[in-house]
Amino acid sequence: MKTLVVHAHPEPKSLNSSLKDLTVSTLESAGHEVRVSDLYAMNWKAVLDAADYGLDASHRLKVALDSGRAFESGALTADVLAEQEKLLWADTIIFHFPLWWYTMPAILKGWVDRVFTFRFAYGVGEHNETKYGERFGEGTLAGKRAMLSVTTGGPESHYDARGINGPIDDLLFPIQHGILYYPGIEVLPPFVLYSADRMTDEEYQDVAKAWKQRLLTMESTEPIAFRRQNFGDYEIPSLRLKEGLEPAGRTGFGLHVRSHR
Repeated sequence: MKTLVVHAHPEPKSLNSSLKDLTVSTLESAGHEVRVSDLYAMNWKAVLDAADYGLDASHRLKVALDSGRAFESGALTADVLAEQEKLLWADTIIFHFPLWWYTMPAILKGWVDRVFTFRFAYGVGEHNETKYGERFGEGTLAGKRAMLSVTTGGPESHYDARGINGPIDDLLFPIQHGILYYPGIEVLPPFVLYSADRMTDEEYQDVAKAWKQRLLTMESTEPIAFRRQNFGDYEIPSLRLKEGLEPAGRTGFGLHVRSHR
């Protein structure tokens, strides 16, 4: 298995960084190939701008069209091309990051903004009476898998169905469904650590054991059963879920996950 680890935490001695190091050592010891994109260590440029597209940037910047033109002409900057090559190389992508203000750190969002260009990660496929492009279960990155390793400052009770922060699955839905599943990546259930700032050394030993188990069983883990866009569950072109397909009582983001097989 070839795994790309994308890490987004500024402190090398943080819990996130320890888990990233454990990921690398565990997978390499099991005979897997691993590459790491440590975004803070790389001093990753988080802000997308016209400089990303060189001469392919239009006078009035049009991010989708300009990024697609730069991708197709090979004019993207070297740092973006390197990350795209890593994604194409990898079978699996693991993201290590803290949940800050209910989402990923800005540097990681900037990695997505710059690397997931038009024609590379989206804007592919035909539109007709039965298809609306190749998205959500299809696309250029189909066949790959991803998993989030996320830490939060609050306790688990803050992130359940009645918790003040909302369900963790809802908070991660824009990342798991909207960023990763959109270009076809299958998403494994996330590994979430709560109350990370209060974790003791003794508790970390249990966490490390659980994380190693998740890593070593990734290949047999069932992905989240997100609904595929072009396979009958949605009306086209409205892309609304067809009536009667929702499980009883399910609403919101949960509508877009099939019942467990």
